[in-house]
Amino acid sequence: MFRYSLEQKVFEIKGIKVGSQPGENPPILIGSIFYHKHKIVEDEKKGVFRKEEAEKLIKNVEELSDRTKIPFMLDVVGASPEAIVKYIEFVSSITKAPILVDPLGDVNVASVALRYVKEVGLIDRVIYNSLTAKSRDEEYKLLQESGVDKAVLLLYTDKVLDVEARIKSLEMMLEKTRVYGVDKYMVDTFVIDLPSLSVAMRTAIEIKKRFGLPVGCGAHNAISAQRKAFKERFGSEWVKIMELASNLAPIVIGSDFLLYGPIETSNEVFAAVYTIYSSYRYLKRFNIALQL
Repeated sequence: MFRYSLEQKVFEIKGIKVGSQPGENPPILIGSIFYHKHKIVEDEKKGVFRKEEAEKLIKNVEELSDRTKIPFMLDVVGASPEAIVKYIEFVSSITKAPILVDPLGDVNVASVALRYVKEVGLIDRVIYNSLTAKSRDEEYKLLQESGVDKAVLLLYTDKVLDVEARIKSLEMMLEKTRVYGVDKYMVDTFVIDLPSLSVAMRTAIEIKKRFGLPVGCGAHNAISAQRKAFKERFGSEWVKIMELASNLAPIVIGSDFLLYGPIETSNEVFAAVYTIYSSYRYLKRFNIALQL
């Protein structure tokens, strides 16, 4: 476990502290719901889903969070304006946890979603997922007009194995966020496949060293992006273990949050992260962390 010389920024979102020196605040676990081909969704465009099953999934995460004292958020994915409004309305009525509004990069969906959260008074609970270096001014303006000042900054780059390219993407976004009033960040260091996982982890360390910002990633993408190939080669049980291993990797280096993928994997992820975090707290207690 590391301790950084640079002071780490901590943002509070609806009572949950995001960011810190490793071990000071628990990592935030973020599961996705209503994602593409989610079994509980019957019509992705109209936002028709099985509400009882969705509620059970959310309540299970709440229980896991209560038992482990590890905070959670939910990544609410919507592929159409009609669907995302229904999803946000439902999730916000079931839990008081912060919500990542995830319009899958569609500005039209984002516009409707952000207008809705402003109208119903959910601004303090909403984080926009996500901005990239390629996001247009139009997307930033939507955030500014809605009053949403929290966003995931995804360090997407075509140079998948280049740490400095990711840092440059962050610097570009930080300039724009200052202009448009987005001042609470969760930096997603970008995982697209297995080779990029280690690069994302190295980038996370560099960002905490240079900027002191909260970092994390969608580590499960390391495996899910190639799930079919891995399944054919190793079998489905191996794939589950590989995804869990990839999700643990950023936690081991002290990341502040984890986008762990489908909400159905919450049981395994919470148990595994609790184990690592509980162990690492002793390093902080006895002041034996590695200084960076």
